[in-house]
Amino acid sequence: MRLKNLSLIVLIAMAFTACKPKDSFTIDGTFQNPGTEKKVFLYGMESSQMVAIDSTNLSEKGEFKFIRKTPSVDFFRVSIGNHEFMLIAKNGDQIKLEADLTDKTMAYKISGANEVEKLSELNTIRNNFSKQAEKLQADFEAKVATQPQNRAAILEEMKPQYQSYINQLNTQIIKFAKDNKGTLASFYAMNTLSPQEYEAELVQFADEVKDEIKGNTTVDTFVKQMALLKAVQVGQVAPDFTMNTADGKAISLADYKGKYVLLDFWASWCQPCRQENPNVVKAYNKYKVKNFDILGISLDTDKAAWLGAVKADGLAWNQVSELKDFNGETVKKYQVQAIPTSYIIDPTGKIAAKNLRGEDLEAFLAKTLR
Repeated sequence: MRLKNLSLIVLIAMAFTACKPKDSFTIDGTFQNPGTEKKVFLYGMESSQMVAIDSTNLSEKGEFKFIRKTPSVDFFRVSIGNHEFMLIAKNGDQIKLEADLTDKTMAYKISGANEVEKLSELNTIRNNFSKQAEKLQADFEAKVATQPQNRAAILEEMKPQYQSYINQLNTQIIKFAKDNKGTLASFYAMNTLSPQEYEAELVQFADEVKDEIKGNTTVDTFVKQMALLKAVQVGQVAPDFTMNTADGKAISLADYKGKYVLLDFWASWCQPCRQENPNVVKAYNKYKVKNFDILGISLDTDKAAWLGAVKADGLAWNQVSELKDFNGETVKKYQVQAIPTSYIIDPTGKIAAKNLRGEDLEAFLAKTLR
């Protein structure tokens, strides 16, 4: 009898396993405290963009379910109201998603498949940071409440602590990505980093995973973008180009051979660019006699606005533009994704530094142009 009972248990277990769908994945979710929100949307990747692919309504208990098919392991997102929850799924996965919609950190629990459990580990790292940041924000508001006249000073005082939290978070994210290389979770982790601050790390990561994560459109696009970005890393020969000034004069990068030249990608409408311009003007005036020059490359589409900003900010160096926003050929060649972006080209034509601003720019020039 014992043998028969054991055999029966084994058969039931096998039958239960066999019933799991292998040609689709399931997301079973529960949302606590949804309030008036009832509609739940499922987004999937199409041409590297998230688009709505399904929707359903919450039950009275706050439950919902999606059953979908996917050609390969890929990214998905569940959305309700202003809340978004990232997932990774492949056919055969049975994913559980739980969240409290009143949680300000937007923390959520996911389980049921290797990739989502890796994603859950990453979420824990990010949630811990959110709690630290939330506490720091509360401390800031409490101090300001008692000293409203000192708001700016209090903000400056607390900035280093916030930056320390950011640095710790990014260090943990990079470690997570290295420890879980070959998973989409590691790719997602790296793409939460600032592309300007962690450009070199992203380029290196793309090189390392290009043969490990194949067939996913989003990853393939990322790898191609990073290959282009690799061509404009520090130490590489700067791509040559020729652009026109406002009066039609052609200027080439080759014209600056033998000098240090700062390529400054900016625009009149870019507030951070305009705020940085006084620092650039200061650097130009101080080092122009020491084999240093600047070439401004505007992303403006409005010629009058561009020239007005040049005059208003006192930019005395050569200015060129294709007047095509981010669609200019030179802008694409230098992989400019945001502005301000800058490159310092050395006298031999190689890229010596990138995105140096304020004190960092001054320190580099002081050290280099003696």
